Amino acid sequence: MAKYIFVTGGVVSSLGKGIASASIGKLLEARGLKVSLIKCDPYINVDPGTMNPYQHGEVYVTEDGAETDLDLGHYERFTNALLTKDNNITTGKIYYSVINKERKGDYLGKTVQIIPHITGEIKENIKKVAYLRRVDVVIVEIGGTVGDIESLPFLEAIRQLRLELGPHYAINIHVTLVPFIKSAGEIKTKPTQHSVSKLREIGISPDIIICRSEKVLSKEARDKIALFCNVDREAVITAIDVKYIYEIPAMFKREGLDKLIVRLLNLRGEDRGLGAWEKLVLKRLKKSQSKVEIAVVGKYITLQDAYKSVYEALIHGAIANDVKLVTRKIDSEDIEKQGVEKYLKGVDGILVPGGFGQRGIEGKIKAIEFSRENKIPFLGICLGMQTAVIEFARAVCGFKKANSTEFDKNTKYPVISLLEEQEKVVHKGATMRLGAYECRIKKGSLAYKAYKKERIFERHRHRYEFNNHYRKVMEERGLLFSGVNPQKDLVEIIELKNHPWFVACQFHPEFKSKPEKAHPLFREFIRASKEFSKKK
Repeated sequence: MAKYIFVTGGVVSSLGKGIASASIGKLLEARGLKVSLIKCDPYINVDPGTMNPYQHGEVYVTEDGAETDLDLGHYERFTNALLTKDNNITTGKIYYSVINKERKGDYLGKTVQIIPHITGEIKENIKKVAYLRRVDVVIVEIGGTVGDIESLPFLEAIRQLRLELGPHYAINIHVTLVPFIKSAGEIKTKPTQHSVSKLREIGISPDIIICRSEKVLSKEARDKIALFCNVDREAVITAIDVKYIYEIPAMFKREGLDKLIVRLLNLRGEDRGLGAWEKLVLKRLKKSQSKVEIAVVGKYITLQDAYKSVYEALIHGAIANDVKLVTRKIDSEDIEKQGVEKYLKGVDGILVPGGFGQRGIEGKIKAIEFSRENKIPFLGICLGMQTAVIEFARAVCGFKKANSTEFDKNTKYPVISLLEEQEKVVHKGATMRLGAYECRIKKGSLAYKAYKKERIFERHRHRYEFNNHYRKVMEERGLLFSGVNPQKDLVEIIELKNHPWFVACQFHPEFKSKPEKAHPLFREFIRASKEFSKKK
């Protein structure tokens, strides 16, 4: 039977529960254990697919086409767990299921209530992952903070699960803030005490407390937290701020977190250590001498989490090429207002990520034109590919008013348009082209040199596609269609024939990149940028 680690948070949000959960998964895998991870989100949306990036951040897409919370990206980057729609549970998803069951008469006329029906549904969804994946440990992160009214059903469900499973089958790890008050020159433990007190009010006593802090906790601070929060002193774990999130598993290991978890859950498994991880990832991250500067030209630049997987995949590409990464984040609207030269002069590579809507599109197109004309390495993703097609159609093919029907329904040259099946879609949620689709790659192309194979599967999240009506004329003018979906003859990858490295793809390669194994396109993009930097 699988064992469970429930991860909760207190004091404030954005403490890093997701990265903590992923790091714990990494440590357990290093002991030969098979893990899976679940994110429980307390919002009523069925999934984050219809949420604004400024509200939610990045929408992460799984192999089976589920639109999920961005923490699932951390889970897959840190561990070998392959996640699906079952690994993200929202309040909306739970209520939707319960209400459908009630309408069908599954509850045999009973009054449907939070307890036992909602909490029961949550428990069944959690246990289903353990059953389907046949794993040793399931790590369950509860979103939000203790005290939020929205989180109460999830907290009650894990309280019940702990009771039902019994000793050595479930533990709680509580992540809290231990602030450093500069004016007093002191670390304050009171917020952690209050957070644990709130958790215990609803029947959950933490087994381990992870303390986020700017400073390493003193012996006195640890003793105080242990005493007032009723945990062993060794169960008070310091989690200080680090430059790179990939340092966290090693930091937790030094604190003895993995040994503590193994003892509390009575787990078996040989400790193989994090040698390879530390050698490949951390040493290269910290000791690389040369550097490359990449411009990311996007629409949601002001929010760090909107392009989370893109930024991480760039770091993975830098690790693979033994260089330091400098990211220049540029709002495409600023390019529209003040010109491209001011923002892109001197960069070694340009990346245009995905997005939706007309705002900032012309700025993206100008950035792509700057890359094409100055032979700067370029990587376009999803909307980045679509805007690259628009730029090429206007500047090279002479279709001056070429556009996507997403931005101009009456454009004379609709080089990007909706699939016929998408034109009939009324509901927005989970109706895009989502998840893994096949792509066949042309031999001799830049894409083939990166992947080193002809058949790949990549994850998608979009409605609009390249309009095949314009394929022939663009090919004649120097655009190479190096990747195509064979089932529907849809363009997946484009390249420029007269450019050192210009690749754009309709899918999202960032979702399959890992620190130890950079995605082929990000690896080659950074390699090309490194070469460009040397020549420059």
